[in-house]
Amino acid sequence: MRHRKSGRKFNKTSAHRKAMLMNIVTNLFDHEKIETTLPKAREATKLAEKIITLGRDGSLHKRRQALSLLNNNRVIVNKVFDEYAARYKDRNGGYTRVLKTNGVRLGDGVPIVLFELVDRPMEDLDDASAVESKAAEAPQEATA
Repeated sequence: MRHRKSGRKFNKTSAHRKAMLMNIVTNLFDHEKIETTLPKAREATKLAEKIITLGRDGSLHKRRQALSLLNNNRVIVNKVFDEYAARYKDRNGGYTRVLKTNGVRLGDGVPIVLFELVDRPMEDLDDASAVESKAAEAPQEATA
């Protein structure tokens, strides 16, 4: 029985699963938004939130912990500790967002989601989110 066991296995070994999640989070921090499947995004959210929380502290010990979680990728860790820590200093969690899209993966029909960091700079926002925000701001026309 699987009572009180957390986390998804994805039918992978523990080393493969750890490397996959590490790569997803590294790409998220590098590009600030990626497309992936819904279960992978939900699992990667836990790791991404933990790393940004480590970055908010900013101590050497926390930086070394983040390096171990991100496979010693110093460029990404420096970006998290310098840029993202300043961006999220007033936010108590909830640094990532998972937006469902209408797309599915052609091979097996798995739903594809947009996995992104919240509060991205405006110049980085893509056209799809700009269209969504304009549609939300437009007043509803009354039909008679």
